[in-house]
Amino acid sequence: MFTHVMVGSNDLEKARRFYGATFVALGGKPGAMDARGRLIYIHGGGRLMITKPIDGKPATAANGGTIGIAAESPDHVRAWHTAGTEHGGTTIESPPTERPNGEFVAYLRDPDGNKLTARSIPRK
Repeated sequence: MFTHVMVGSNDLEKARRFYGATFVALGGKPGAMDARGRLIYIHGGGRLMITKPIDGKPATAANGGTIGIAAESPDHVRAWHTAGTEHGGTTIESPPTERPNGEFVAYLRDPDGNKLTARSIPRK
């Protein structure tokens, strides 16, 4: 349904360190800066883009918004969470954990306050 998700950042270098580490932890590759100054991460068929707001105002996090990132395994979720906290992210909600529905999840806020979750969904 979606082609990409884009979030704003006030410091693209902090964002690059955070997202680079978390995507590598999931088995992805570091992002690339495009000609328009946006960071682009491509993994598992999805695209996440980080940019300074085009209106010149400060970037703010969505109140009530969460971006979900697919992980292959609980170990990838744990690695994502560790990489994120070691590169400027803040752990929120609960530590990486299995939910009653069998999904293994972790939550972080990126350096700009955007709420993210990585989840591993059990295969049937």
